[in-house]
Amino acid sequence: MKRSNNNVVVAPVLLAACVAAALSSSASAHHSAAAFDTQTETTITGTVTSYTFRNPHVYMELERRLENGEQVKTEIEAGAASVIGPLGFTRDAVQVGDVVNVVGNPGKRDPQGLLLGRELYKSDGTYLPLNISSRALDANVVGSAESVAGIWFSPRTSFFAFLGGARNWPVTDKGQAAIAASGEAPTAAKDCIPLGEPALMFYPVANKIDVFDDRVEMDVDWLDSKRVIWLDGREHPPADETSLHGHSIGHFEGTTLVVDSTNFSFNPIGFSTGLPSGTGKHLTERFELGADGLHMTYSGSMEDPEYLTAPVEWSGTVDYRPDMQLSNEMCDLETAQKFLDD
Repeated sequence: MKRSNNNVVVAPVLLAACVAAALSSSASAHHSAAAFDTQTETTITGTVTSYTFRNPHVYMELERRLENGEQVKTEIEAGAASVIGPLGFTRDAVQVGDVVNVVGNPGKRDPQGLLLGRELYKSDGTYLPLNISSRALDANVVGSAESVAGIWFSPRTSFFAFLGGARNWPVTDKGQAAIAASGEAPTAAKDCIPLGEPALMFYPVANKIDVFDDRVEMDVDWLDSKRVIWLDGREHPPADETSLHGHSIGHFEGTTLVVDSTNFSFNPIGFSTGLPSGTGKHLTERFELGADGLHMTYSGSMEDPEYLTAPVEWSGTVDYRPDMQLSNEMCDLETAQKFLDD
């Protein structure tokens, strides 16, 4: 069955200014789109001499010959393994020694030596996506979900729509100041800190959900993000016991999982790449299985008196993708901080 992407419907959320940063290969800490000439698209051909499949970036180096006969090496920066994997770029998609054509945007400072990869074509014509905005390979999904358990995927259209609803979000003065400073400050991605919930749940990576008698576990394949939702009737711990993903308790209403989450620690990109979240963040979430078993509605409300002047709500759709595999790649600090600006 061919799958189509579904857009998210959002009540006031996230700042539109953060969209560009989110779309650019994940971080402004090193090579954001600002480091590349995104108005120029070029195609290069060369032999792969090195290749790493990692988070938060996949890198490969091509050796090629220019028209003047000069031999050069060009480093290709691609998206994260967790992001381009669901689009069809697997760990063994490329091998050292392959001759490939890469379409992308040259680096501003070193156009011959650096390229932001968009598309890759192997010598046999095989297409591979290299970027969050690249065309995905067709998916063939067999079967449907009977519960929230399984592997789920938020298509990039849902993620972009979630981020794009920012203009009317009621942000505090402190939040506005953080947003104003975010254009100059490195993002937390350089330290392998992921977006916070609920944005994390719309990130276009595989999300494996396992349901047990006493808990639900969510393995979100982005910068080592794991959530546990306790179903055993326990209460939240004291407010000073915080963690990045907070403390979650929940229950089922039929097939719908209802979650209450508190006890979050400060996250510099807790709501978006531009807006932090504080220790007062409180989420109420609903994971509602669709009638067709192929989609799930993720909705809820959140408050954070430190950064929001009023509660906000969201609602969006994610897809059932049992064919998808998690990258199982931990976030690599050396890769995350590669080319870090001084």
